Amino acid sequence: MRVYTYSEARQKLASLLKQAEATGKVIIKRKDGRTFYISPEKNISSPLDVPAIKAKITSREIVDIIREGRER
Repeated sequence: MRVYTYSEARQKLASLLKQAEATGKVIIKRKDGRTFYISPEKNISSPLDVPAIKAKITSREIVDIIREGRER
């Protein structure tokens, strides 16, 4: 985990964010001794969250296709 001074963080914000993404966290330390952690936000979307499509197929046809695939 890398520690940046406030001045370094201002000058190198893009690389600081890349570092936080790669390592999970970076620290910014101010002159008065206070520290701040920068960490990437966790992706909360589900991998099953996919956009819908418009298909001209009935639910009955979908069930039949699934049953046919399971029988193989």
